[in-house]
Amino acid sequence: MSLIGMHPQDRYDWSALPDRPDFQWPDGKRLAVCICNNIEVFSYLEGMGSDSASLSAPQTTRNYAWRDYGNRVGQWYLFDLLDEFGLKAAHNFNSLLFQQCPGIAERILQRGDEFVGHGRTNSERQFDLNEEDEAALIKEATSQLTEMVGHAPAGWLSPWLINTPVTLDLLKEAGYRYVLDWPADDQPFWMKTRSGPILSVPYSIEINDSPSMIYRQESSMSFERMMIDQFDEMLHQSKKRSLVYTIVLHPFVIGQPYRLRALRRALTHIMDHRDDIWISTPGEVATHFAGLFPAE
Repeated sequence: MSLIGMHPQDRYDWSALPDRPDFQWPDGKRLAVCICNNIEVFSYLEGMGSDSASLSAPQTTRNYAWRDYGNRVGQWYLFDLLDEFGLKAAHNFNSLLFQQCPGIAERILQRGDEFVGHGRTNSERQFDLNEEDEAALIKEATSQLTEMVGHAPAGWLSPWLINTPVTLDLLKEAGYRYVLDWPADDQPFWMKTRSGPILSVPYSIEINDSPSMIYRQESSMSFERMMIDQFDEMLHQSKKRSLVYTIVLHPFVIGQPYRLRALRRALTHIMDHRDDIWISTPGEVATHFAGLFPAE
């Protein structure tokens, strides 16, 4: 029987949560709350894309239309819900949305929300590209975001959250200040690149509607309970140390009305504690943390 040797990563140092210096978010708050919304487009009948009923389904007219519901209907329900609660959000934004669904970007700009770079489309992954092609993808998506929004995005989430060995290097060289691809912590932490440090900001793959309700086939009631239990426990844990709570959404998933009702109930519970939390965005979290703990 052969043994596989340990191949360690060299992007960040191990750090035990209790050993870190204490800090606070603005106004002395201990728990930052961020809503991270993934707005995505998919190629018709080709490439990658999830399905409502089967993990291994091919690309079909049915699952294309199901995903397109998010941009045509679900996203607008979600905008209205966020407006009702007076909540800001960050939107992980495929750059081809500017061509396919321009009204969505206009609504985000009107709300003053944060745009986060999220590739060109979720029909492709950076992981499948060589360094030259990955750099070109990042450059194209960033240029489109910068042109349409009026400033360069500070943060990046890779489609499907998968990095190549050089993704962090390319993002740092493209001017990005933080990434959401590394769900290793409930606090931000600095990562190493060949051009200097880049900040990892917490991003949940657990309190995330797609893996929960699509890949694990959990109910909307189960996801509601997850959102609330995660919040309640993190609010309790934040008495000892400041943390970041994120809800991760996709409008073609959470935008279905019966699921939106579950989100409404969870947000009602969270907003009952509004005076105890810092309602924020990943970009604001990154700026505040970097101001307290600059990269060495």
